[in-house]
Amino acid sequence: MSRPISATVSVAAMRHNLARVRALAPGARVWAVVKANAYGHGLEAALEGFREADGLALVEFDKARALREAGWQRPILMLEGAFDEADVAQAARDRLSLVVHEPRQVDWVEAARPAEPIDLHLKFNSGMNRLGFDEAGLRQAHARLSGLPGAGAIALVTHFANSDLPGGANAAIASFERATAGLAGERSLANSAAVIAVQPAHRDWVRPGIMLYGASPFADRSAADCGLKPAMKLVSRLISVRTLAAGESVGYGSTFTADRPMRVGVVACGYADGYPRHAPTGTPIAVAGRRTRTLGRVSMDMLVADLGPVPQARAGAEVELWGGGVVDIDEVAASAGTIGYELMCALAPRVTLRVDRAEP
Repeated sequence: MSRPISATVSVAAMRHNLARVRALAPGARVWAVVKANAYGHGLEAALEGFREADGLALVEFDKARALREAGWQRPILMLEGAFDEADVAQAARDRLSLVVHEPRQVDWVEAARPAEPIDLHLKFNSGMNRLGFDEAGLRQAHARLSGLPGAGAIALVTHFANSDLPGGANAAIASFERATAGLAGERSLANSAAVIAVQPAHRDWVRPGIMLYGASPFADRSAADCGLKPAMKLVSRLISVRTLAAGESVGYGSTFTADRPMRVGVVACGYADGYPRHAPTGTPIAVAGRRTRTLGRVSMDMLVADLGPVPQARAGAEVELWGGGVVDIDEVAASAGTIGYELMCALAPRVTLRVDRAEP
């Protein structure tokens, strides 16, 4: 028998979340972001769940090739652009669109002289200060690329640092407008938070990521509040049940000590599976469909659940770590001092990944 932990990905939930994007930004086309193996959900599920998207966006060139080999014929956008000249050649072969965020990438497109023009997305730095040109650099790059035979359509993009905060995108939008005034090309500004909360950012294309997988981009709004459905359910089982006497501790470092006799269950899930090691006592978990809490320190292969609220639980009982309708992934993330994005992407290869194709 294989270890009981598994993650199930719902294609129906992914389709629902994509439809939610379209409802929120009805005039925009949608780049569905599938980087990091579709945020841990798998490209196979993403191809099915996002088959109605206008394009897919990611950063890994080998995965872009895999998408083409799997039959995806619509646009593919490389969000970090080319990493060397060979990537420009692949972009031409595989019909990939490239973000261009620094001068070397302009040089590579010019040197490549591709047989087929490559669509390019010039990136403006609107305050994130990671990638992108300043206003002068953007205009210089736009002028230079516009004269290259290897350059196809040139779009203009930016990425928000604070669109999850009230008014947090206002300054970025204003600076983008100043920098791109008079320049030809489609615009793409909105990430998940801006799709939901910043209508002026919708423009020609939107680029949702986390919301497509059913987690919230906001600290103060749940996925359900945003009309989203979780696409990943992580479950395991109790592999042992025991009783602690008052004064007994559990786990490495003895960080939890019982103040009374109590039943606890050992769950086949640990940080080697992608569960956050720093999740403290009290992190929500569900046993046999009932909410309870973790106890003590998460170890490599196991964690411990309080069975006080679940007196009927026995070894073999199902445990929901997140996403099954009782425990939200964002709750677990908040308890561990991180975000749902990290938990999805950290799912370990040893966790069995299943695709649920059932219709709702």
